[in-house]
Amino acid sequence: MVGQENYEKAFERLRKSRFRSRFHLSDSDRSYIAEKGMETIRRHCEDFVRTRLAPANPPNDGRQTPMRGHPVFVAQHACACCCRGCLAKWWKVPRGVEIPAARQQGIVDFLMAWIALDL
Repeated sequence: MVGQENYEKAFERLRKSRFRSRFHLSDSDRSYIAEKGMETIRRHCEDFVRTRLAPANPPNDGRQTPMRGHPVFVAQHACACCCRGCLAKWWKVPRGVEIPAARQQGIVDFLMAWIALDL
């Protein structure tokens, strides 16, 4: 992923993508965040990244992240962190190997930064 100092450059690159730039938090996503709080959303994000992205060969890769239903899902699509294919294409995360914990945390931090920005 990108370091925090490079988030703005990464967000600008994502905004140039017609597909990625169409994702925004819905009113129900915003309500959910307000109800649960950002720490709970972060825990959900950590769980989604750990179970759906980090394994070397995640089940249903390419289809494991719904387009809506949770603020993190929206962020994953907006940030090209929705499947191993997108992670490889956009962020050079190699396919077929488990994502190390430190890199998982970087992905979570980036997704949470996008959520905060879109709020």
